[in-house]
Amino acid sequence: MKPAAVITGTDAGGTVPVWDPLVRIFHWTLVAAFFSAYMLGDDGGTVHQALGYGVLGLVAFRLLWGVFGTHHARFSSFVPTPGKLVAYLKDLVARREARHLGHNPAGAVMILALLLMLIGTGTTGWLLSDLYWGSERVEDLHEAFANGTLVLVGLHVAGVVFSSLRHRENLVRAMFNGRKRA
Repeated sequence: MKPAAVITGTDAGGTVPVWDPLVRIFHWTLVAAFFSAYMLGDDGGTVHQALGYGVLGLVAFRLLWGVFGTHHARFSSFVPTPGKLVAYLKDLVARREARHLGHNPAGAVMILALLLMLIGTGTTGWLLSDLYWGSERVEDLHEAFANGTLVLVGLHVAGVVFSSLRHRENLVRAMFNGRKRA
């Protein structure tokens, strides 16, 4: 008889690969770059700018990987229709939501919101450094996008903790080793 890993795709611990190495490297590099730029703030000068451009580059990579990447990285595998999102949220409130091997619908929408907020932050930062240097209006917009990103990150982390507890799986560990319970 063949081992279970050959038959089901699981390893000896009953886990399957979900997050590929590029998704995981992207995720943790983005965390480090965004928070470093945020902590440096305006006083960070060229380092802050370089980190901001790095964030934009990472987001560009993720958008491409969302089209051409591995199964669970592709937007087509996890971005829900509005109807599926509403159904998931109703099930969540009723405490009967399904566990998802990849992103659940709420997590998928959070990813899209974070990517859009990061694009806004990076774009307004670029505008400040090149076209609108000293523009208080663009600076306020840049700061609003950065703070909005921070709020979304807090909600993202809360969602990860909630989902980890609810489904009894360590999603943070999965973002390091790439594997989830089958």
